[in-house]
Amino acid sequence: MAGKWLAAILLGLPLSTALVGLIVLLWPGKLEVHTLPLLLLSFPVWIGVMAAAFACRSGARAWLWLGGATLLCFGALYAVKALGWAAVPA
Repeated sequence: MAGKWLAAILLGLPLSTALVGLIVLLWPGKLEVHTLPLLLLSFPVWIGVMAAAFACRSGARAWLWLGGATLLCFGALYAVKALGWAAVPA
């Protein structure tokens, strides 16, 4: 059980931040208009990600799933910015 809550605490916030960041970057329209409402969505997403850690059978599976999803989301964030799919102001 300790592995699950440790994975939820340490990997929950980065994963939810990356998920909401992807949504913000890929959402159509002006960045200034939709950033705040989507950032307010980050808390429920964070709670959902932390709850998902406890749906895993073991702490190791929670670490693997949340860690893999975190790496995948941050890789997608990097790819979106590198490919120029989102206009990120300098």
